[in-house]
Amino acid sequence: MRLLLSMLLCVCAFPGWAAHGYALWDDFKYAPGFDHFDYVNPAAPKGGELRLVSNLRVSTFDKYNPFTIKGSAPAYLSSLMFDTLLTGSLDETATAYGLLAEDVQVAPDRLSATFRLRANARFHNGDAVLAADVKHSFDTLNGPLVSPSIRSNLEDVAGVDVLDTRTVRYRFKKPNRELPLTVGGLPVFSQRWGQGKPFDQVVMDIPIGSGPYKIGPVNFGKDITYVRDPSYWARDLSVRKGTANFDRITVKIYKDNTAKLEALKAGEFDLMRFFSAGDWARRVNGRKFDTGELVKAELPHRLPTGFQSYVLNTRRPLLQDVRVRQALGLALDYEWMNRQMFYGAYQRVQGLFGNTDCQASGEPDAAQLALLQPWRSKIPDASFGPMATAPRTDGTNSLRGNLRQAQQLLKDAGWEYRDGALRNSKNAVLELEMLDSNEGGARVVSPWARNLEKIGVKLNFRTADFSLYQQRLQKFDFDIVSLAYGGTNNPGQEFADLFGSKAATQEDSGNHSGIQSPAVDALITAMVSAKSKAELLPACRALDRLIAHSHILIPQWSASTHRMVFNAWRLAKPDTVPPYSPGESWAIETWWAR
Repeated sequence: MRLLLSMLLCVCAFPGWAAHGYALWDDFKYAPGFDHFDYVNPAAPKGGELRLVSNLRVSTFDKYNPFTIKGSAPAYLSSLMFDTLLTGSLDETATAYGLLAEDVQVAPDRLSATFRLRANARFHNGDAVLAADVKHSFDTLNGPLVSPSIRSNLEDVAGVDVLDTRTVRYRFKKPNRELPLTVGGLPVFSQRWGQGKPFDQVVMDIPIGSGPYKIGPVNFGKDITYVRDPSYWARDLSVRKGTANFDRITVKIYKDNTAKLEALKAGEFDLMRFFSAGDWARRVNGRKFDTGELVKAELPHRLPTGFQSYVLNTRRPLLQDVRVRQALGLALDYEWMNRQMFYGAYQRVQGLFGNTDCQASGEPDAAQLALLQPWRSKIPDASFGPMATAPRTDGTNSLRGNLRQAQQLLKDAGWEYRDGALRNSKNAVLELEMLDSNEGGARVVSPWARNLEKIGVKLNFRTADFSLYQQRLQKFDFDIVSLAYGGTNNPGQEFADLFGSKAATQEDSGNHSGIQSPAVDALITAMVSAKSKAELLPACRALDRLIAHSHILIPQWSASTHRMVFNAWRLAKPDTVPPYSPGESWAIETWWAR
């Protein structure tokens, strides 16, 4: 939920005209009255079952409410069970089209957006989806009993008014081109769901949504099955044709990756996405692959790379000096790891906005400098120079040279080797803990730890079961963690949750680094309030520079393809791979049973 749906207005010059969707930069691929998205098969047969594995790190689930803080909900529940006012396509960015809403109208001053609901929109219990349900959903998701990351995205939404039974108007605190997309992408649920209970006590109550699937048979600790609603109200809409083709979607649960892989080879499920380069290169094989029943496919995409990183918690005294943080990054030998451990499968993450127009490079231009200049005395001087790039150990660079630079940075920060350890003036020892919920992570961290040991830094790898790991993340009780952040072509308010000063003090926020910088806050505000792409780009590129030169993230690696194995004897798929599909969602939405 941290990165909500993005879209935009094409009608600001015509306040009396309501549009079929919203496009952030006034550029729709699909015109009013379009029949279906290009990447679907509108004649795909309905029926059969898709069997897959959970895409979550949790080994089971203990609630059906995906929006509250405590507990774990089943994989894919939100996207399968809850419709939204608008829905995006997988072959364009920053654009969404009417789903629950038949049209959207944005005020000329951009301080409100009005949505008119479709008369035939229905919840799973048969009730009509009304404006009051939209207001109830917003008020609940903006309340104190849900994840603060959701509320952070809604900070500039003043409220929602019910104009009539099928019309709602969202009011905004200030003009923001992204907000119609944000509110248009909020899940809508019935007022009857958990009626009479505080929302954090709505735990095992079956959600009353309006999406294409309902909860079916459940074997706790083993699997959950979603069953297609044969009366799904939107099945003939242009934005839904060729989707939700399986009668049943069963999500199986396995305790570890080895069990998942062996179950795949045994034919226990039909689809699995791979994140381990070692598994993909060495262990995805066997009889079913030889017969062609299982197919190993690398599906290209044009998604932003995201910024998977080691996150350094600046709330910890040992990590508050930027020179110490930079030194830690210099000890990570990515080129060696990619060659020896990852089979050359990855590319190094470069900044927050890799593979997008927001990616910063070279020297800052005049527009970026104008945004950074007011904060010159409060941000790293390097922010005004070339964009920070991840250290390399190939070509003219070497690990030895990087470690020498790291030693000098630590010395400049007051760390000296004495009495058998690296110590500062307070005699504190530079010893840190890497927290993970996966024991297999030790293999990846070990080379980094060995390099750090050469410069006197001790890095201990600590594993915790996922529930404890989750609690420690929520309370920011860690030194270093490894997190995968999704990318975006249109960054906005969600970055206040990731890097904003207010979020740094909110438990369970997305600001794991703990950064509190008025300069960062100002750049996020400039990014969110941009009235054009020409205004957005300097703001996001300046933010990219400032975060990179703050060294709160040590960039890891990303892949340019989705690595997936699927059962070709049981599944059929469209010919076109949409460029902006996030992993297995393309298969869940648009494939069908043979």
